[in-house]
Amino acid sequence: MPEYRAHFDFDIRFANGGALSGTGFRLDLPGPEASSDEVARLLIGHLGLALVDEVDLRGLRIVEEPHRGSRGIEMTDAESPASGRRIVDLSHVVRAGLVTYPGLPAPTITPHLTREDSRAKYAPGTEFAMDVITMIGNTGTYLDSPFHRYAEGPDLAGLDLSTLVGLRAEVLHLEDAWDASRRGIRPEILADRDVRGAAVLLHTGWDRHFGTPAYGVGAPFLTGEGAQWLIDAGAVLVGIDSVNIDDTESGGERPAHSLLLGAGVHVVEHLANLGELPPRGTRFTAAPPAVEGFGTFPVRAFAELPG
Repeated sequence: MPEYRAHFDFDIRFANGGALSGTGFRLDLPGPEASSDEVARLLIGHLGLALVDEVDLRGLRIVEEPHRGSRGIEMTDAESPASGRRIVDLSHVVRAGLVTYPGLPAPTITPHLTREDSRAKYAPGTEFAMDVITMIGNTGTYLDSPFHRYAEGPDLAGLDLSTLVGLRAEVLHLEDAWDASRRGIRPEILADRDVRGAAVLLHTGWDRHFGTPAYGVGAPFLTGEGAQWLIDAGAVLVGIDSVNIDDTESGGERPAHSLLLGAGVHVVEHLANLGELPPRGTRFTAAPPAVEGFGTFPVRAFAELPG
């Protein structure tokens, strides 16, 4: 179903004195027919304002545009997804020769038992293929456990499945919230969301470069301050559709990894298709195999949209 947003400038005056103005503001709408009074009420609710006397909207335009997560915007039954659960695959496909992270080796896939050879081992008409994959754990869409950063942290086999499966997802659509001069995702961008117990998925749109040289240059990342805010706010998992959750051009510093994994917050990198998800209302799963003594491994990450 199409989604709509209002574009406008505003002036707000308060009954107890003072005023607030904004330009180029954008706000999610429940539908395309919202009046200026309805937009004004939604604006007040989104900003969490009290004792508002008057709201003056200027240059109001309603455009078809994906929602970004404005507070107080709930879908009606007619706008909710069609009956029946829908699954959105958020993983990149792993294949032989795939370069996920520039400088790391690509996976190789070789046969252990070919179908032709297997015919001599099984009954007529029965055949199997058994293959060997050799790859670094940092391949495709993968999850970092605390062991990836800290020798004493839980490895893949030590993770609690309840922190990996069916998590409430808070999706932050940030494609238009950063530029090449300010690539870091800061706490201020995150602060209007209730992320306690949630998987926080940072949609930057950078996955459009996956598998190309552009993927590793100038990528968006989560700042250390943003990571600390998510920890303090109670996030369980943080995912991003970029080359790394940290700034790989910072000279080796990894504050987001260090803070998140030190606090037991899982990290999922190289997500895909986050633009297909609404800001709220989905469940996220990213469970790796239970491998002892291993810190990072590909996952089949996906989101469930309710019927």
